[in-house]
Amino acid sequence: MLKALIFDFDGLILDTETPEVTVWQNIYKEYGFELPVHEWEKTVGGYGISTFNAAEHLALLSTGKIDSVSSILRYRQESDAMIHASPILPGVMDLIHSAKSSGLKVAIGSSSPHSWVDSHTKRLGIYDLFDFIICQDDVEKGKTKPHPDIYLKALDKLQVRANEAIVFEDSPNGVLASRRAGIFVVAVPNGLTSQMNVQGDLTVSSLAELTLPDLMAKLSNA
Repeated sequence: MLKALIFDFDGLILDTETPEVTVWQNIYKEYGFELPVHEWEKTVGGYGISTFNAAEHLALLSTGKIDSVSSILRYRQESDAMIHASPILPGVMDLIHSAKSSGLKVAIGSSSPHSWVDSHTKRLGIYDLFDFIICQDDVEKGKTKPHPDIYLKALDKLQVRANEAIVFEDSPNGVLASRRAGIFVVAVPNGLTSQMNVQGDLTVSSLAELTLPDLMAKLSNA
């Protein structure tokens, strides 16, 4: 029986990922270099399988001519402006409201820190809709996705079993974390992660394609 929905944040509730990679690509191109997107992709949804740092990599490529601190500052300013102009992704609010009205619990499970997720959810006016928000700060260092720790912590906080929850994810790291936690996962690739062959137990192009009764039926048949 379905008792809880757990949402990833970056790229699932708000597409923070496409603006971030776009800005880095633009910065690299200005200096005559190309962002190694395949390395960047490994960091999406969690740093469990990569330590790639775009600013440090650019500094190395330019043999120190491009200062990593200033490039990070520019990246943050430009990507933040794009993110702040972005709406909540389609279907997210309908599912959250359906879950709440049906007595289900809802949570966020994110590899980002609370400082990032909490500030954005408050800015968007959705912070209070979630029973719990679990972030990288809530698990041991180095145990973000694709490790299952964030989702295991979410299950514990929600007081539900793995077979009573559904996770919504957009990245390979996130899907793997959910599977390792034993939770049914719906993959919803975005503009960036659609190029990364993300496949969940169910894969859709938008949460707007799903209704809560659909999900309950999928889980009972899983």
